[in-house]
Amino acid sequence: MPHDVDALNAGFAGQLLEQYLENPSSVPEEWRSLFEAADNGELLGLQPGLVRLLERRTNGAAAPAETVEKAPPAAVDEELLEGVAAAVALVKAYRTHGHLAARLDPLGSEPPGDPSLEPERMDTKLTPELQARIPARLLRTYVEGETLAEALPRLQETYCETIAYEVEHISDLEERVWLREAIESGRYRQPLTDAEELALLTRLTEVGGLETYLRKAFLGQKQFSIEGLEVLVPMLDEAITLAAEGGAHEAVIGMAHRGRLNVLAHVIGRPYETILREFEGERMLEAISSDSEGGTGDVKYHLGAHGRRVTPTGEINVTLAANPSHLEAVNPVVEGRTRADQTDRSAREGLHDPSVALAILIHGDAAFPAQGVVAETLNLSYLDGYATGGTLHLISNNQVGFTTEPEEGRSTRYSSDLAKGFDAPIIHVNADDPEAAIAAVRLALAFRRRFCNDVVIDLVGYRRHGHNEQDEAAYTQPLMARRIVDHPPVREQFAQRLEERGIVSREDAERLVSEMTATIRAAHDRLKAAIGASTPPPAEDKPAADVSADVATAVPAERLRTLDAQLLEVPQGFTIHPKLLRQLERRPKALEEGGIDWGQAESLAFATLAVEGIPVRLSGQDTERGTFSHRHLVLHDAKNGQRWTPIQRLPDATASFEVFNSPLSEYACVGFEYGYSVAAPDALVLWEAQFGDFVNGAQIVIDQFISSGRSKWGETSRLTLLLPHGYEGNGPEHSSARAERFLQLAAQNNIRIANCTTAAQYFHLLRRQALAPIARPLVVLTPKGLLRLKEASSTLQDLAEGSFRSVLDDATVEPGEVTRVVLCSGKVYYDVVGHEARAGARHIAVGRLEQLYPFPVDAVAELVRTYPNVREILWVQEEPQNMGPWRSIRHRLEGAADGVRLRYVGRPWRASPSEGYPTAHRIEQDRIARDAFS
Repeated sequence: MPHDVDALNAGFAGQLLEQYLENPSSVPEEWRSLFEAADNGELLGLQPGLVRLLERRTNGAAAPAETVEKAPPAAVDEELLEGVAAAVALVKAYRTHGHLAARLDPLGSEPPGDPSLEPERMDTKLTPELQARIPARLLRTYVEGETLAEALPRLQETYCETIAYEVEHISDLEERVWLREAIESGRYRQPLTDAEELALLTRLTEVGGLETYLRKAFLGQKQFSIEGLEVLVPMLDEAITLAAEGGAHEAVIGMAHRGRLNVLAHVIGRPYETILREFEGERMLEAISSDSEGGTGDVKYHLGAHGRRVTPTGEINVTLAANPSHLEAVNPVVEGRTRADQTDRSAREGLHDPSVALAILIHGDAAFPAQGVVAETLNLSYLDGYATGGTLHLISNNQVGFTTEPEEGRSTRYSSDLAKGFDAPIIHVNADDPEAAIAAVRLALAFRRRFCNDVVIDLVGYRRHGHNEQDEAAYTQPLMARRIVDHPPVREQFAQRLEERGIVSREDAERLVSEMTATIRAAHDRLKAAIGASTPPPAEDKPAADVSADVATAVPAERLRTLDAQLLEVPQGFTIHPKLLRQLERRPKALEEGGIDWGQAESLAFATLAVEGIPVRLSGQDTERGTFSHRHLVLHDAKNGQRWTPIQRLPDATASFEVFNSPLSEYACVGFEYGYSVAAPDALVLWEAQFGDFVNGAQIVIDQFISSGRSKWGETSRLTLLLPHGYEGNGPEHSSARAERFLQLAAQNNIRIANCTTAAQYFHLLRRQALAPIARPLVVLTPKGLLRLKEASSTLQDLAEGSFRSVLDDATVEPGEVTRVVLCSGKVYYDVVGHEARAGARHIAVGRLEQLYPFPVDAVAELVRTYPNVREILWVQEEPQNMGPWRSIRHRLEGAADGVRLRYVGRPWRASPSEGYPTAHRIEQDRIARDAFS
């Protein structure tokens, strides 16, 4: 009940009374009950102020309260009320389930439909008569029509024709409302002009013409035709144009093999001759060797390319990322490249502007739900360190895998359903409706521009031929293959519609086909003539020598002191955790007296690069702090949680420093950083595993991109993998970064592999990787126990005057007394030299191999020559004999030994890297060290 209306409440009560007298339903129910109880003396006795108020109204203009007759309640039209409720449910059904009744299949299969879309099957039957009585404004729709009867056909046209939508799963209300209005108003589905439709017909003619010519000219060769999804190319045209209109300077496209040749020709703008050369190259080497750019290292439908397109609003660069046959593997690579293009690395924090570049990913309908990297990549889309402002996902939906039916390849109705979990709107469109396909792109790019989120377009088409041109689809999909044979291509259908509307004549449409054929035939003739006049193939190029050892990495001591002090500065009032503060406060002393640990050396390496204008990006699993709590590049206020990144605040920094904790993913995250590093050759890009053992989750990226990208595609990178490695009794999954796998992939100076044993070595290695004129990926087997080991620490002099050394000799022995040389790499060195047996073995020198690849042949040979009386060389490792470096470097060691006996010491051949019990581990480590001295 309201409070008494005396004093301060009187004015408010008076206003309510005035409203009640004019319209009783306009006031709250509790006040209405009070006013209507004026003849209830007991109730009014509790409200003397209200009595006086009523009396004043009686003496004034208002009628006396007792004379106010209670208005009879309006008769409720139950049928209309129930009809409105049913109509609201119907509208919701069309928005949520309309896609089930949409005509999305070009081959004509019947949509499943849904009972909730039928007006007369609602709880209250929505008959035509009742529909005509329901005002459309009550339903909050955006289609035209005053009543449900007028609006319903337009809702059906909007949601159940050749384009359909799934947006009601989105959790953000603003996004849902925006999409409803954009979809139902038809704002982005305006009819194309005659000129736009003619241009669209021309493009479809070019797309189909290229596929037809290639199939006839190179019978039996694989081209992975786009036929059945030809409209994909004009969709890409539209997306790139809209991106440029929104301010983008770069569009980065990732796709698998199907349709790639057409995208190369018509989206990237590669001349037909370059594509035809690849086909001729399968028949004669001269076709490739006559190309001034040299031969290709991969099949034609994997190659990347760059082009520059002119749009009405300006020029835009377009990149098609190189991709292996591992479907969807390129997804995170494209995202990384796009993020690099969007980042201003001259700003200390790396300013990110999503409008600068657009990522476009073209997926297969079988691969999108099945390949785990798709989900991993989608998971990056809204993370601060990885977001690209919304990716345009295009599913090229053939309605079949290689030979696998959809119901055999996924547990969901649509291949796009995975994206619902990431709040992405999904647009389904029939590939035989080019105008609808263009409208889908326009809506998608408008949504991306407004909300910076991903959008998925499910382009439903078919595959006119088998998986490739040598494959017979009718073996496994005979009914579909029969329908496809009888189904006219989209160009023919579109040309016929334009002819019926009088926009183009049949003769003009056929002339476009003839002109396209003549154009590509002329290009082929020019290529054949060039091949006939070609010169002999050039001699095979030898891999460039690794000149990284010549890079100066020392930093003056005074600069290091200044940077070290600046790295300890925090804002006034910032509270560092007391335990961490004590660790950081020891750093100035370590700089002067020795004891620089790995965390301090790394921070100084990054800081020196920042002030030298070299951008650094470090990401990974728990990387800001470090798995082993050694790094602390980001400080957190112990009282309020505020963050502070000292390297980003260095007064003299002229380049960005970015550090991000990554999601618990290897495949997508390593792929992302690889893409970033390729697009940002000026930056040092690093990814760190929580434990090196986990990097095998990214093995596809390592095999297909990092180690072979240069050989296959001429793609170089400085990506650095930091992989904690070392046997410390923590079991098989926390011991080995699998050095053997990287060494197996190492050839032609394609990568660098290092296993450092001191903080200074790590400092110089990082700086060398950033400054070396020749960019190569670097794999660092980083330590765990050595991070704070006193013997592995360094001095200021080591950083200020030293450099990275690929081999470290033993300075504790007399060379003439040495008869055995023990060589090892990494943490096991300290197990060996720290063993009790070392004291009685002064005839044994223990050297360290700090760089495993490129193998330092000369440096190792020089170390061996240092000991004139050596009779035996031992390679000692803690990994099993079938793992670790031994099997990859043995022949190199034999060459350096120059006839001296070479022997292996380590764990025997094993299926698992290490023991599962600490006691067993200690026994084995002790045995290895004793064997080295026995």
